Amino acid sequence: MTDVSTNSTQRSVVRTAGRGRARRLRRAGVVLLAAGAALAVSAAARAGDVDLAARTGDSVRAVDPATVAVTAVLAGLAGWALLAVLERALRRPNLVWRTVAVAVFAVSLTGPLGGVGTGAKLALAGMHLAVAAVLVAGLPRSVADVRGR
Repeated sequence: MTDVSTNSTQRSVVRTAGRGRARRLRRAGVVLLAAGAALAVSAAARAGDVDLAARTGDSVRAVDPATVAVTAVLAGLAGWALLAVLERALRRPNLVWRTVAVAVFAVSLTGPLGGVGTGAKLALAGMHLAVAAVLVAGLPRSVADVRGR
């Protein structure tokens, strides 16, 4: 004879594991979407004959699609990690996370100032904006969606 409470506990554990997996998949999707958004802005700039290059110190460096994708993914993973820490430490992590994310975005806009030419500066700022918009809107939402079920 099977204990009813044991079956209920097992179902609860399976349900919780499924939610965790769903949350990770949603967040991974948001990170990839942010990289895709940055690549779309980059492609549009290149289609408009904008030379994506940035000054770093005394040198000028081309900003290629691989750099765009890797940078966006790293930013997304950092945001995801911070959100995960805040979820464990705070009762309402989303407001704190969004505040920090918007502040990081504002500071990140100093990077495009190193763009070579107005077109490059605008395109680089657009990439930063695209990544920030997707991450700020998407990462906390994925938590709310999972918790709401």
